[in-house]
Amino acid sequence: MSAALLVRALRNPASVEALDAAGWNGLLAAAKAERLIATLAWRIEGRQLPHGVKPILQDARMDAEREARQAMWEADRAAHALSAIGVPLVVLKGTAYAAAGLVAGQGRFIGDLDILVPRAAMEAVERALMAAGWEWVKEDAYDDAYYRQWMHELPPMIHAERDRMIDVHHTILPLTARPKPDADALLADAVAIGDDLWTLSPEDRVIHAAAHMLADGDLQGGLRNLWDIHCLLHDIDRSTLDRRAARHGLRAHVRQAQRLAGALYGGGAALTPWDRIVRARLLARDGWGRETRKLLVFAFYLRSHWLRMPPLMLARHLWTKWRKGHRPR
Repeated sequence: MSAALLVRALRNPASVEALDAAGWNGLLAAAKAERLIATLAWRIEGRQLPHGVKPILQDARMDAEREARQAMWEADRAAHALSAIGVPLVVLKGTAYAAAGLVAGQGRFIGDLDILVPRAAMEAVERALMAAGWEWVKEDAYDDAYYRQWMHELPPMIHAERDRMIDVHHTILPLTARPKPDADALLADAVAIGDDLWTLSPEDRVIHAAAHMLADGDLQGGLRNLWDIHCLLHDIDRSTLDRRAARHGLRAHVRQAQRLAGALYGGGAALTPWDRIVRARLLARDGWGRETRKLLVFAFYLRSHWLRMPPLMLARHLWTKWRKGHRPR
């Protein structure tokens, strides 16, 4: 499986020197599909590589560096917009890793700008961003009401001139999710990394990544999320992390993330039967980087919605989205 080749290459960069042409095709296909190709380029720098592979990896690194520059500029513009209302900009995910100079940011592609603000400030933040040129991605009364009533963020916004999206969060999981993270504690313990720019604490960065991967999503891009966690774990004290995860109601998810990161990227860890099912979903790619195990993938899609909302609400939501033409990937 190409995903297994990718995991092995990230864990042990020297392994790529034994690959044949089919192995390289599978490795690069999986790395592109998981948006880990620039990270792979960082990891195997200096290794003996086929002549045709080098420009592919160099292009990937340049693309990731460009996205990081764009992300930092977008964060700067958002911070400027929010400074007028006295709300500090707490950046999340890839932008946070790049801004803080973390290993997790090396080669990481960064799409949307994700930020965390106090829930009480959401209306003021929304007005400030719109005044600075952001607008709604699409007008949809159902989606707008759903986001505002049940989600942990505003509906997606995009800048009219720069065409860059921003996701404004007031906590890290939907309000309907079973775990209830302490959003006030996330903000209170955020750390400054520059003028008007903050990130979550090192422990909370791990917790957020684990929550995003295991308590909220369908594991699309899961190998990248798990690589983030693997890298972030080097910057924290494990006992402090465990206590902090318990405070946010996410201890089980964080512990599972640690086991999976150890098993896939860290050289070994004992896995539970449920861990093995998750691992099978993470590695479900063929030699061309295409997803396999379609029933398993669809089951995790349904599970992601089940985690977000009670059964009756889920049934109404899926029926409404189906009628509006939405289909799972």
